Amino acid sequence: MAAGGGGVADPLSPAGVPCAFSPLNQAYFALASADGQLRVWETANNRLHQEYVPSAHLSGTCTCLAWAPARLQAKESPQRKKRKSEAIGTSNQIDLLALGTAVGSILLYSTVKGELHSKLISGGHENKVNCIQWHQDNGCLYSCSDDKHIVEWNTQTCKVKCKWKGDNSSVSSLCISPDGKMLLSAGRTIKLWVLETKEIYRHFTGHATPVSSLLFTTVRPPSESQPFDGVTGLYFLSGAVHDRLLNVWQVRSENKEKNAVMSFTVTDEPVYIDLTLSENKEEPVKLAVVCKDAQVHLFEHILNGYCKKPLTSNCTIQIVTPGKGKKSTPKPIPILAAGFCSDKMSLLLVYGSWFQPTIERVALSSKEPHMCLVRDISNCWAPKVETAITKVRTPVMNCEAKVLVPGVPGHHAAIKPAPPQTEEGESKRKLGENEISIEERLGALDIDTKKEKDDLPQTNSFPVLLTQGLESNDFEMLNKVLQTRNLNLIKRTVLRMPLHAVIPLLQELTKRLQGHPNSALLMVQWLKCVLTVHASYLSTLPDLVPQLGTLYQLMESRVKTFQKLSHLHGKLILLITQVTASEKSKGMTCPEQKAKLVYEEESSEEESDDEIEKDSDVSDLFPVT
Repeated sequence: MAAGGGGVADPLSPAGVPCAFSPLNQAYFALASADGQLRVWETANNRLHQEYVPSAHLSGTCTCLAWAPARLQAKESPQRKKRKSEAIGTSNQIDLLALGTAVGSILLYSTVKGELHSKLISGGHENKVNCIQWHQDNGCLYSCSDDKHIVEWNTQTCKVKCKWKGDNSSVSSLCISPDGKMLLSAGRTIKLWVLETKEIYRHFTGHATPVSSLLFTTVRPPSESQPFDGVTGLYFLSGAVHDRLLNVWQVRSENKEKNAVMSFTVTDEPVYIDLTLSENKEEPVKLAVVCKDAQVHLFEHILNGYCKKPLTSNCTIQIVTPGKGKKSTPKPIPILAAGFCSDKMSLLLVYGSWFQPTIERVALSSKEPHMCLVRDISNCWAPKVETAITKVRTPVMNCEAKVLVPGVPGHHAAIKPAPPQTEEGESKRKLGENEISIEERLGALDIDTKKEKDDLPQTNSFPVLLTQGLESNDFEMLNKVLQTRNLNLIKRTVLRMPLHAVIPLLQELTKRLQGHPNSALLMVQWLKCVLTVHASYLSTLPDLVPQLGTLYQLMESRVKTFQKLSHLHGKLILLITQVTASEKSKGMTCPEQKAKLVYEEESSEEESDDEIEKDSDVSDLFPVT
């Protein structure tokens, strides 16, 4: 089962390209490339069997694909006389291949006829199809999409049988139970549905990111003492985007336990997953996981209850190129898919480029913990120089030929007078007398030309600039983004940035925190936003402690002195307050107070004056002798 949805720019989309092995002895390998074309390869001789280009292969690229089950195709084989051209070898060929597209339609391609069989579009999805699953018995097809719905299709009539809402967000993966009565769906949480009633039977916790893979790992429950209802006791596996843990869940009779019972750890995000089903409790499950870092991890484990520690791989396979010369180092070759052969003791590896992949059968050895295969695929990758040169045609120009440009009589565009010549324009015209600048041509067509402004980047380009700056280690580009002081812009940028850039961003912030204090103030805002927004993703990383050890030590050393500084700050404030208060008390002078009200007694003065006058009168009347 492929975990890929290639060609999508969404940071939460799965890695890899949609691809799958055919169910009958893995005779064919189908791969939908990034250019929207479907290619079917023969695994025995590594030969291109068929190639199909849909009419809307550029606008509606293929996002997922699934082969029809072998048992179903045997039932649907038409009971008619075959032509001579069809009678040769058609009984061993695989027929229908379902392709989900980015525009919501589903194509059914027939590899026997080599043409499009039918198209499922009416009443279906309104957005990108994320996963397709065939029912092994009744010929129905189940699909999920970013439009939050799950659709049940009738492939005979090409119509929708049932459509229901699968989640509050996009539904990214589906898986049908071995008995065909239950359906697993996953976005970020995992739900188990009863197909007959379309009701939820069980809930599971899920992952922090969208689930990209769902696979049942057992056919029978480990305990055979209780009656088996077709699903209770079975184990299933789930993998998610940017998650290095593959979780194993068990369907229990009670609805209390919702967490995973065990997990497998890998070195990078899963690109393709294949496994061998366990048919009894003593048979181990064999698991092959292709990772984004060009490694294949092989696991072998008997599923029997809980396991606290994540299980590591028993064997790791890598494919590298031979180094040319003594000083050159081998480079890893990307691995597209890996599938177990029918004997379960060998593995089919598909590696190289999606345009010209190489398919090889590798025998597995239980004694070797690591296998490194050296393969030279340089001839498969590079196109021939002669072929590339012959396809290039350079037109031969005659010196006497006249080139018509906009503004010359004979054209219907409005003729606009030529702009006045400046010194710069005259110097350009001297270099090529017969050439007219693009600005003049657009002016003749009366088209408004917009001059680009060399300002700060737009807010919607901040996540792109941040990701490019981290990948290329461009100091100027990172400064343009990280020097912003807008908190809302910082939060939007962190929300929209891809998850694989979170760790490089934290490492860059750690470097800048050790620099100038003014720069550290800005970096703290970014650091706070990254840790709050992406806390769930960071908690899933197994090697988080060594990767963020420097940041932790830096924060611990800064915080260790914070308590002492706060005490010193408090004492200084107390001293400054006391000094200020004493200075104010010494420098204070008594201000002149003016009475609000003054009362004067006028009667006493008048009486004294009257008495003096009376005394003078009396003395005049009675003179002293």
